[in-house]
Amino acid sequence: MIAGPTASGKSALALDLAEASGAVVVNADSMQVYAVLDLLTARPRPEDTARAEHRLYGFIPPAERCSVGRWVAEVLVLLNDPALVDRDIVFVGGTGLFFDALENGMADVPEIPKAALAEAEALVKPLDRQGRLALIKARDPDMAARLAEPDPQRLVRALSVLFATGHSLAHWQDRALPPPLRGFDLERIVLDPGREIVNARIAARFDAMLERGAVDEVAALMRLGLDPDLPAMKAIGVREIATWQAGKLSRAQAVERTVVATRQYAKRQRTWFRQRMRAWKWLAGPGSDVDLIRPSS
Repeated sequence: MIAGPTASGKSALALDLAEASGAVVVNADSMQVYAVLDLLTARPRPEDTARAEHRLYGFIPPAERCSVGRWVAEVLVLLNDPALVDRDIVFVGGTGLFFDALENGMADVPEIPKAALAEAEALVKPLDRQGRLALIKARDPDMAARLAEPDPQRLVRALSVLFATGHSLAHWQDRALPPPLRGFDLERIVLDPGREIVNARIAARFDAMLERGAVDEVAALMRLGLDPDLPAMKAIGVREIATWQAGKLSRAQAVERTVVATRQYAKRQRTWFRQRMRAWKWLAGPGSDVDLIRPSS
């Protein structure tokens, strides 16, 4: 399992390992599951898939949503594929919840309607930390006891589940499905070359995406007339490029906003990994990929 922030080089490491061992590379990134957005989600190129077999990339139409549960269901199918029984598998991606589900199982929560999600978001949005604490304690004491820090995202999730199902998220967590990778020999790697290197790569990579046709990719997505709240429509770069093409931003502004948003996303990923994957092996990446590093505090 290889995790890491965007532009950390994890896909290249996974590809090298898979090519050397005959392993299959399996996507563990929540945006790379969607079709159409090959470039903006940095999916493997044809020359990469020619070097090693890749699974679970671009298999979901952008008009649909991919929950953790749906992804895990696809992983279970893959793990039971007779063609893969004697082959190593390299899971690679930047979605921490996917890795968490692989190792620890997941709550079998029913799909949450948009109305319940919107209701929860409206309650949480105006609150500061103390307000969030008071809200979760009042509405869902069971989850309040489990949330060390009720950040907005986790609080919205807990409340939306409560509103939609009538049960606390704690109820569903206690009914968690078993970990898909139970019984497997696991190697856990977090690839983190450091903020400065990642930030520089993010800028260079987006320039390359534009050169290779990211504008056309966004145009194709927009022609589908999809709900703007769908995950694929929220991919970093989609709104920025679409706004630029509509004449409401300059190219330079679109580039700057996309690069800034991507760097902020990488920072959030790194924070999640530091909090939840401290026991994994941390590597500095290309140029020093044999050096073990410690996750910074």
